[in-house]
Amino acid sequence: MHIQPYLFFEGRCEEAIEFYRAKLGAEVVMLMRNNQSPEPHPPGMLPPGSENKVMHASVRIGESTINMSDGMCGSKTAFSGFSLALTLPDDATARRAFDSLAEGGNVNMPLSKTFFASSFGMLTDRFGVEWMLMVPAAT
Repeated sequence: MHIQPYLFFEGRCEEAIEFYRAKLGAEVVMLMRNNQSPEPHPPGMLPPGSENKVMHASVRIGESTINMSDGMCGSKTAFSGFSLALTLPDDATARRAFDSLAEGGNVNMPLSKTFFASSFGMLTDRFGVEWMLMVPAAT
C-alpha cells in the first residue's frame, strides 16, 4: 500500500503547480484538463469556463507524489486537519525551501533547532496548504 495526498485547489491548480515547481523543483508527471476527459462530465457538474482547468495532475516532489486537481472549480479551498511533512537533507536546503514556501503565506512556527531536529518549522503557503519542514537531528 502507498498513501498519496490528493489536493483540490478549486481553480488554482495550475498556479499551485507552477509555484511548487519554482519553489521545490516539483515535476509534473501527468496532467489532464477537463476538456481532455475521455468521458463527458455530467451536465452542470462544472461551472462554465472550467474546460481548461486541471481535472487531474500527478506531481513529484523529491521521492513523493502529490495528486492535484481544480476539483469542482466552484468553492473555496479548505485544507484543514493535516499538514504535508517535508524532510530535507540539511539545514541550508530546509531554510531555502521554508522561505520559498512561506512567500505569500504565513509562518506558523519559525524554522529553528529543536530537540528532535536540527531544523523544524511550520507554515501555511499561499494556497492554504500547511507544511512542516524538518531536518532530523543526527543520531
